[in-house]
Amino acid sequence: MLRPSSPRLPLLQDVDPGSELGQLLGLTMARDGQPLNIFAVLAHHPRLLKRFNLLGGLLINKGELPAREREIAILRVGWNARAEYEFGQHTLIGAEAGLTSEEISAIGSDECLEVHDWTDGDRDLIVMADELCADDCVSDLTFARLRQRWTEAELVELVMCVGFYRMVSGFLNTMGVPLDDGVPGWPQSTEGAKALDDSLD
Repeated sequence: MLRPSSPRLPLLQDVDPGSELGQLLGLTMARDGQPLNIFAVLAHHPRLLKRFNLLGGLLINKGELPAREREIAILRVGWNARAEYEFGQHTLIGAEAGLTSEEISAIGSDECLEVHDWTDGDRDLIVMADELCADDCVSDLTFARLRQRWTEAELVELVMCVGFYRMVSGFLNTMGVPLDDGVPGWPQSTEGAKALDDSLD
């Protein structure tokens, strides 16, 4: 299905910083002093935005999972959902977490498992994300492989993290949230490849 080519709701960015909504937006991730576009759309529902930030903040900043492995799963969700905004934002976060440009480009490919020499652990994360995106369930074989590495708490978080970012991807796609300035899109596009290279310099 084609994604909207422009925002379906206005971005609420020029909000009085002293207002309740302005203070809430001030707690979100920003770029050049403005809240990221996703938050500027979520701001239409302040109570939901507040609670969204609590769960999203836990997964990104206070979770049990190592950042690099978490970002492999999130990027793969973004690719499966064809959510360019999601993939672009987590390209930057993934690079900060230690993913290489080659790994990020591979994750953004239908032949992900064939075009890069992944470790067994990384491969399991990609397969897990693919299975959840395809059928909302991790297979017995994949779950057994994951159990060899991850604790029970980490397994809970892995599945919830993929589910959370599937929800986010659907929101981004449906609302037509545009890329923030300087955020790369798909790695296969000329603009995306250049922005990815710039972000890793």
